[in-house]
Amino acid sequence: MSEPAVVAEGLTKIYGEGDTATTALEDVSFSINRGEFVVLLGPSGSGKTTLLNQIGALEGATSGSLIVNGSEIAGMSDKERTEYRRSTVGFVFQFYNLVPTLTAQENVALIAEITGDEPDARSDTVLDRVGLSDRTEYFPGQMSGGQQQRVAIARGIVKDPPLLLCDEPTGALDLETGRSILELLKSTTAGTDRTVFLVTHNSTIAEMADRVIRLRDGRIVGDEVNPDPALPVELRW
Repeated sequence: MSEPAVVAEGLTKIYGEGDTATTALEDVSFSINRGEFVVLLGPSGSGKTTLLNQIGALEGATSGSLIVNGSEIAGMSDKERTEYRRSTVGFVFQFYNLVPTLTAQENVALIAEITGDEPDARSDTVLDRVGLSDRTEYFPGQMSGGQQQRVAIARGIVKDPPLLLCDEPTGALDLETGRSILELLKSTTAGTDRTVFLVTHNSTIAEMADRVIRLRDGRIVGDEVNPDPALPVELRW
């Protein structure tokens, strides 16, 4: 078997000190295979986004180990963390974070320029892949919420990252648009070794996952493999 994509052992994150200390993650352990579509499921405040931030090297752990593609995140210097985020991780958030004065193509090319050659061609390719070949010259304000999220996904995958981290990517969308975005995210792993982590509080979305990790109060309370993952017939927001 190939090396796991992500391995956490005893991962703990505490904010603050003394009486004001808050434990966001406590003794979290798991091993994720390459190419898995993983849903991190739990209510608000359960530690889902904190765990995603750990995997994305956006913040450090208090204790424990987190190994991604064979590299220990805790042992990285600031420069190595920056390079890791540049080369290894794609991010997709609930709010699209697009630059309003740039077109869809320019928003994607902004990321493509720092991650490889031919940024314009690569940007056009991924925008076509997410169904926006006819919207490349549109500005964010000229697009619907679903179209803007597709641009955000294109930005996340334009560097072809081994990891795609998605934090409530359908939370600001209507049901039909949210379903199309989930279909698109699911398709990004087809035939690849790309591993996707999707944070949600919506239990129906878990039906599409290869793996469901349930969190509550910073601890894993369930870790399930889905033998027959598929988009749910009905999504309930």
